[in-house]
Amino acid sequence: MNTLAKRIIPCLDIRDGRTVKGVNFVDIRDAGDPVELAQRYSEQGADELVFLDITASHEKRKLLKELVEKVAASISIPFTVGGGVSELQDADVLLSAGADKVSVNSAAIMNPTIIDQLAKQFGSQFVVVAIDARLESGQWQVYRNGGRIPVGRELFEYAREMQERGAGEILWTSMNHDGTQNGFANETLSELGQSLSIPLIASGGAGKTEHFADVFTNGKADAALAASVFHYDTIPIPVLKEYLKNMGINVRI
Repeated sequence: MNTLAKRIIPCLDIRDGRTVKGVNFVDIRDAGDPVELAQRYSEQGADELVFLDITASHEKRKLLKELVEKVAASISIPFTVGGGVSELQDADVLLSAGADKVSVNSAAIMNPTIIDQLAKQFGSQFVVVAIDARLESGQWQVYRNGGRIPVGRELFEYAREMQERGAGEILWTSMNHDGTQNGFANETLSELGQSLSIPLIASGGAGKTEHFADVFTNGKADAALAASVFHYDTIPIPVLKEYLKNMGINVRI
């Protein structure tokens, strides 16, 4: 899998129709209009886009379908949508609204067979399982509902189960690193990636260009997802890709 180009993926966390960003899953602040940001990232050369309605599961709401349609219409790159996906019908709605993949988090924990069903109905390449985990007493504990509720599962065994059930990719966010901009959880990423045969997307901790080089070389991630550094233009995507290319990392320019 190492011969494939490494992917740079901006993430739009959506709340009440706006893009927001927090630190360690709290202290949420506004980061702009999702349609404008999506368009900018598509034009700048992002490889994919992830769109997460971060309060959908918590508030038992369905996704903002109209917003998904607007974003999909304004970009020309693959688009993953998550938040409140709990049944096949939700995924069907997203596909028709323009999503290329769905991201499932809380529902996969509550009802793991949803992953089997989605993979069977739409194909594994359509299914991304998002996992939020926090390092506690030497073990990575999985959380649900936007990092609010611990579920008593360990990251590695849970990720392997999701792969076996048909997930096409794992998107892992380190809650310890999220929003801190101090770098990704590279050691754990490398171990987790080696225990899986499907692509691993790293999330949580991007703060400077070096962190992306580290996550691809030391963390062995297939893709790196970030939010703040892109939303506030700390790291423009073209600059990042040029840097990675100069570091000998295979990226699409």
